[in-house]
Amino acid sequence: MPRHVDCVICVAYIASQFPSSVEPYVVDEIRELRSRGIRVIACSARRPQIHASEAMTAEFIEETLYLQPFRVVPLLRTLWLCMRRFHGLRSLFKRVLLQGKESRGRRIRGLLHTILGVYYAVQLEGYGVEHIHAHHGYFASWIAMVAARMLDVSFSMTLHGSDLLLHRAYLETKLRHCKFCITVSEFNRRYILEHYPEIESSKIIVRRIGVDLVRERPRVPHIHQQKTFVILSVGRLHPVKDHPFLLRACAKLKSHGMDFICLIAGEGPERSALQRMITELQLARYVELLGHLPRAQLNRYYAACDLVVLTSRSEGIPLVLMEAMAFGKTVLAPEITGIPEIVVNGRTGFLYRSGSMQDFVGRLEEIRESDHALVSVRRAARQHVMEKFNREKNLAAFADLFVNQLTGATKGRSHENFVLQ
Repeated sequence: MPRHVDCVICVAYIASQFPSSVEPYVVDEIRELRSRGIRVIACSARRPQIHASEAMTAEFIEETLYLQPFRVVPLLRTLWLCMRRFHGLRSLFKRVLLQGKESRGRRIRGLLHTILGVYYAVQLEGYGVEHIHAHHGYFASWIAMVAARMLDVSFSMTLHGSDLLLHRAYLETKLRHCKFCITVSEFNRRYILEHYPEIESSKIIVRRIGVDLVRERPRVPHIHQQKTFVILSVGRLHPVKDHPFLLRACAKLKSHGMDFICLIAGEGPERSALQRMITELQLARYVELLGHLPRAQLNRYYAACDLVVLTSRSEGIPLVLMEAMAFGKTVLAPEITGIPEIVVNGRTGFLYRSGSMQDFVGRLEEIRESDHALVSVRRAARQHVMEKFNREKNLAAFADLFVNQLTGATKGRSHENFVLQ
């Protein structure tokens, strides 16, 4: 049975951009913590894009504490505190500017993020914050760490995929100073302990995200002829998702005479380049960029497709795979990072060698030919998600961790802050 907090704990929860429709688990986590009696201050470094303001997240926009746009008085106080409390930040400034192998541009950004951390602490004055949690290990986690030092409170962070594997600047410092670090896969935990052996292993804790099982099938849109094989890809149009690989694969499938359509749901900076590539490869009849889709509409495409594919270069454990498998869909994904923890090759879905066009196209064609014989795989996929990636159970485990980590540590702590005074 979930533990309810007897004394009110105040946690500031910061994300790079919140709320975000592509990260619904952040909203879920905040709601779950609040259901346990924890007071959560939702914070964000940036305001969300317009399409993020869906019904499920719009309620948070008004209450969220945004760092931008900057306000003059807190900014002046920030600069004053950076000078007055420099001794407390000296080691961080030294790490950012003098130590490590980061580029000059990265060091400049690190300096700015350190100042932003002080600004964030100023913004949190008066809230009685006792702990700060940062979702993702990007720049918001450095801001959270600096703010926690200024407020003399603990901080933690959640690491997913690219924030650990591709963008890990200053990560050793954040891991050393955090009270605990949540990560979404056993692969990530092993990676952290292997690459940062000085970090205490008990601080690195796996808490998976999850999805709800689909109880009712949504109305399916009419998107293809009955015999056309429908491939669906869901994700930001960002280089890490490697959509060009998928488009080149579609060109191969076309040359092999397959009757298919590939639907790509998502928005991002790569859209214009992908559209040009579709034209150059003469794939207009075979590939459609759907743009950002609201949740209800995306669910209809899950229901309508025959196969969900992922071509990312780096991932944690992708939400899209959980969603597709919860719909009982066949999935094809690269054999990287934590993906084999959800896609057990040949049992709950299919894996291909990352970057291998031959393996990807070959696997896809095999799935197309044997699609009607894959009922047991789709059933096993759904069962696997229900057992290991159940949203309700995993949210409860996430909140239990916070309650267990914070109740003893914060008991008796004064809400007065002497660091910023």
